[in-house]
Amino acid sequence: MNFNEGQIIGVLAQIFGGNHRGVKLGIGDDAAVVATGEHTVITTDMAVEGTHFNCQWSGAFEIGRKITAANLADIYAMGATPTYLVVAVTLTGHENMEWISELAEGIKHEASSCGAVVVGGDLTRGPIKVISMSALGEVDSPITRSGAQVGDSIYLSSLPGWSAAGLAFIEVDELDDLQRYAVDEFCAPTVDYVMATAFANNGAHAMCDISDALIIQAEQIAKASGTELAFDTKAFEKDSEFLQLRELADTAKVDPWQWIFAGGEDHVFLATGRDLPGLCVGVVNEGSGVSGLEMKKAPDTWRHFN
Repeated sequence: MNFNEGQIIGVLAQIFGGNHRGVKLGIGDDAAVVATGEHTVITTDMAVEGTHFNCQWSGAFEIGRKITAANLADIYAMGATPTYLVVAVTLTGHENMEWISELAEGIKHEASSCGAVVVGGDLTRGPIKVISMSALGEVDSPITRSGAQVGDSIYLSSLPGWSAAGLAFIEVDELDDLQRYAVDEFCAPTVDYVMATAFANNGAHAMCDISDALIIQAEQIAKASGTELAFDTKAFEKDSEFLQLRELADTAKVDPWQWIFAGGEDHVFLATGRDLPGLCVGVVNEGSGVSGLEMKKAPDTWRHFN
């Protein structure tokens, strides 16, 4: 690395810019100054090289997109609109300016798709790359996990499982089109921000992002709401993408429900309510826990700590 922190910050300031609505003071001072609404939603996420991303599999642009999507999805899951991002990055000192710029461009690309802007951050040096991001958003009335009501239907913004499918094929040398699509979804998942907004605007009672896995976060909604979430597997099979996922699962010799129910990292939105758009996959009943997501063997879900 033949440049200093000031030069990096100068490049980042050019990429992210400073003339944005609501930004009173952006990159370049001790802290940013922004205008916020009455109810501000705040979330933060950390990605560690070797655990959350792998530079052998993903380019810097894809890494930037993926990490930004994870933060933005949490904002949308609260029924909010994202506004600002703050990014802290640990570099090893072996990166070149092109890699750093591509990471920033990936962050900007994903943020811009939602109208959010990066207003500041921090740089440090360490043994591995670490990217920590905080996102802010605005909402009139937040949608929480505790709002599911008996009689609600259960909806998904899209069919989960594509990221897990991509991981299964990540080291295959020659990929067909379907396998390539899955790998791309693993490296930089497509997040349906429009559907999340539609859930919120159509009166969703509860909502969350299922990045940790459908089976885990459905349990969280059920527990928080004091209800049972009853899923119907036949509803999943009616989705147009199910046959494609099953084709990939057959090739990989895995149970497709492992990917759909327990795969994680899809950033699909799970919501309950009445007459919502999206894929209707079950109902909310009196009781507790989750039913209908059973598999042939115990699910292999993402765990931060074993």
